[in-house]
Amino acid sequence: MPSGACLSRRFSRPPCASRSPAPLLTILPLAAGLASIPLPSCAASSTLPPVVVKGEQSPLLTVPVTAGSSLNLTPMQTPASVEGINRRQLEERGDATINDAVAQATGISATPHPANGMSDLSARGFDGASSVMQLYDGLRQYGGSSISFPFDTWSVERIEVLRGPASVTRGEGGIGGVINVVPKKPTQGPIRNEVQATLGTKNTQRLGLGSGGALTDRLSYRLDVSGNHSDGWVDRGNSRDSTFSGALQYQATPDLSLKLSHAYGSRRPMRYFGTPLIDGRQLDALRERNYDVQDTFVRFHDRWTELAATWTPGDALKVRSRLYHTGSHRDWRNADNYDYNPDTGLVDRTRATQIRQDQKQTGLTTDATLKGQLAGLDNTLSVGFDVNHGSFHHTNNNYTGNPGSVDVFNPEPGYFQSDIPFIPRWRSTVDQYALFVEDRLVPSPGWSVVGGLHYDHARVRRDDLISGQRQFSRTYHDTGWHLGAVREVTPDLSLYAQYSKAAEPVSGLMWLRPGSENFDMTRGRQIEIGLKQAFWNGRGEWTLAAYHLRKTHMLTQDPLDPERSVQVGKRSARGIEGTLALNVARNWRVEANATVLRARFDDFTEQDDDGVTVSRNGKVPPNVPERLANLWVSWNFQPRWTAMAGLRHVAKRYANNADTLTLPAYTTADLALRWAMNPDTDLTARVYNVTDRAYFTTAYYHDTQWFYGPGRRFELTLSHRF
Repeated sequence: MPSGACLSRRFSRPPCASRSPAPLLTILPLAAGLASIPLPSCAASSTLPPVVVKGEQSPLLTVPVTAGSSLNLTPMQTPASVEGINRRQLEERGDATINDAVAQATGISATPHPANGMSDLSARGFDGASSVMQLYDGLRQYGGSSISFPFDTWSVERIEVLRGPASVTRGEGGIGGVINVVPKKPTQGPIRNEVQATLGTKNTQRLGLGSGGALTDRLSYRLDVSGNHSDGWVDRGNSRDSTFSGALQYQATPDLSLKLSHAYGSRRPMRYFGTPLIDGRQLDALRERNYDVQDTFVRFHDRWTELAATWTPGDALKVRSRLYHTGSHRDWRNADNYDYNPDTGLVDRTRATQIRQDQKQTGLTTDATLKGQLAGLDNTLSVGFDVNHGSFHHTNNNYTGNPGSVDVFNPEPGYFQSDIPFIPRWRSTVDQYALFVEDRLVPSPGWSVVGGLHYDHARVRRDDLISGQRQFSRTYHDTGWHLGAVREVTPDLSLYAQYSKAAEPVSGLMWLRPGSENFDMTRGRQIEIGLKQAFWNGRGEWTLAAYHLRKTHMLTQDPLDPERSVQVGKRSARGIEGTLALNVARNWRVEANATVLRARFDDFTEQDDDGVTVSRNGKVPPNVPERLANLWVSWNFQPRWTAMAGLRHVAKRYANNADTLTLPAYTTADLALRWAMNPDTDLTARVYNVTDRAYFTTAYYHDTQWFYGPGRRFELTLSHRF
């Protein structure tokens, strides 16, 4: 069993005295979760004195986060806003999906719907797959319109979050931030197994199985399987999914390790494409209505395969190389748009859409990290390259069809109807390579300077599969960079500042349409300052960051020619983010974060509904909340009992560029009670959205079609390790 899984059960009570002592890798995370908790005895052992652990109760700032750097730096050493969501936090909060878990991170809001793979996020005033990059164990799919894997947290060891431009570490894109999902991995040690089963309202059923450990003194493995089913929170809203991830690691020599890993995910998310406004407002009576057709389907199938080698000839040098292949197959058939017709009193359904996307990518990435001295000063240098080839095949019916109108309150779904053939329409290929370097220099005790460069080169080709003609071929290249400094005022207090530059295409590279290839990449620049501190003898940690981020070279309409786009648009965001992790008192722990930002269009024009070109300068971009806050409290009130509660606040957002339609602010509350039946078995009862608050997560393709979030639901989870 990985250390994160052990942490979940040991956070609430100690192991029995009769068990063998925990290894060091378990003791260190254990200290992260304990303020000063007396160890109760097990039934078969004598009473043990209380153990007081000081100085390392909250090591969130001292655990390396690879999303922010290739130098294996901790958040205290990184001149940027980075944080990790560990296994203990995932299990305590009961987050079953990646989006639910990431939405608990500082400054992140989730805007999922089926068209974006249920994965879009918003960070620092920017949203979408191009602006908030998502990685799986440090690897990414280049240039698609959506990300559909990973989605389940069962096989996840931790989730890393970098807020702000990520081009230096991850290549083009990621102006708003990057999310890195790190799976559980093989470890040496005894084989440990785990099983988790959940039953809940709305016919919710979940099952997860996991196993890992050493097969021989050189060979270890990790295997995780999970499945989920639910009837959802709207009519005909059932969903199901399954995941598999496995890895074998071979220690060929003391210096060289090899790892082969494979992950597969199959998902059929809830077939719900939003609820229309009626006379400009939402009606509570429509909260569970589904206006899609009867024979709708949404299917995602993803696979990731990797062969990795790590060579560590000494403490000063580490070389890593990863050969990988990814594939995604996505299918949709549905009615896209729903509009209320006041003349007929019906909901008109349009854009009967059928789409198939086939995306593949094969690549090799290699980096070397060297620790040594430069001009007599401590220095760590990382250099590397990445090369990959990707293809994207698109089959559709031109999004044309009319499935008919339906009653507002009692919609008869009917069936999908389109006279346009469903055939392959176009194909894109991308050949990409990147060179990157990052360095950390320590010019004097208490000071460090971190800088990096990332050069990207990509050649994009798009072919029309109907005519057999090449529509365009275009080469893009860009150099992103960052430079930051960290001042270690004391061993527990660091101040930092950073300036960074990034770029992203006007849409995903593989999603570029004819005409869009003529535009250059959009540009992003950010300046950030902040502090990070551990205090109260290590029982608490807090961070504070202030930033200004601007994105330029955006597409906007030419005021003199509404039919023409020009690349002069600008938008910006400035804000303050804060986090707190604190062992308030004996057996009490509080984790909180909050964000206040100001996001604006600085230079942006478009046509309104009447065809008039208007300026949106000063308006807040859609789906961007300017206030976000999360709170999580856990109380170990009895040796085997832990009560937990969480609050999530999302401020109002706008559904259109004119800021005339407002998605209301909302606050949801979750409660949980965990009983440690024995050292290896937990039973947890949860209530999500206790007050059954009706709220909206996002607006769909047009601004009068909004997505309801889930209502109140109950779940009971049994976890067992053996």
